[in-house]
Amino acid sequence: MDYLSRQSAPFDDNLWQQIDETVIQAAKETLVGRRFLPFFGPVGPGLNETAICSPQKEEIFKDGFSVMKGRQLARVPQLYEDFQLYWRDLEDSRRQGFPADLSAARIAAQNLARREDQMIFHGVKSLALDGLLTVPGNDTQELGDWNTGENAFLSVVRGVSALNRKGRFGKHCLVVSSDLLVALHRLQPGTGVLELDRVKSLVGGRLFTCNVLEGNTAVLICAQPQYLDLMVGLDISAAYTELADLNHHLRVLETAILRVKSPDAIVIFK
Repeated sequence: MDYLSRQSAPFDDNLWQQIDETVIQAAKETLVGRRFLPFFGPVGPGLNETAICSPQKEEIFKDGFSVMKGRQLARVPQLYEDFQLYWRDLEDSRRQGFPADLSAARIAAQNLARREDQMIFHGVKSLALDGLLTVPGNDTQELGDWNTGENAFLSVVRGVSALNRKGRFGKHCLVVSSDLLVALHRLQPGTGVLELDRVKSLVGGRLFTCNVLEGNTAVLICAQPQYLDLMVGLDISAAYTELADLNHHLRVLETAILRVKSPDAIVIFK
């Protein structure tokens, strides 16, 4: 089934290849959550819902019936961003033998990637989907002033210790807002070492920044698949939607959901 409606587009294989390469490259340059989250999929475009199971799930037997406790079903949303390619631009590039200008496709892919990160960190309130910052049961700690002394280093030490006490061992990752990243670029007095490097050493170098995080926010995650993952049905793809006024309307889309199985594998600094 041509669910991307590509057969209805008057595009040759070369143009579709250019579109695909542009979309994927732009998305990769923008995405942050996928750089540290365990990835599950893609499992197929027909995915509508998925189970989110806690590590404590168990099957309860009673009166000849059994049900699974510690499992919830969640709807998997479609994320999308539309763009247009104008017929005169395509004809002009074909006439001159130049590659098509796919700036609109690049911008759409960047917007879609930002929307995915927004979902990962903040959830989608209208769809009752939680993100890393909003899921109930996460561990919230006071941020302190990362612009002075060893506060940043000590905050992350406390966060890592809290995860270890809960048995959340494995790949620890730290994601910070842009202003906190700037605060980390300073020398510790008397050491000649950047605070950034000291903090990175605590998380095995896995320190990221994301522009969907608001000022003075950091998130420490034990990014193991038994605790949380990003489930993808249809990975980022370009589809043809319609021809209107001789111009071509397309859509960049995906289906994905953040599955938090153990909220206490997340530490938030505010």
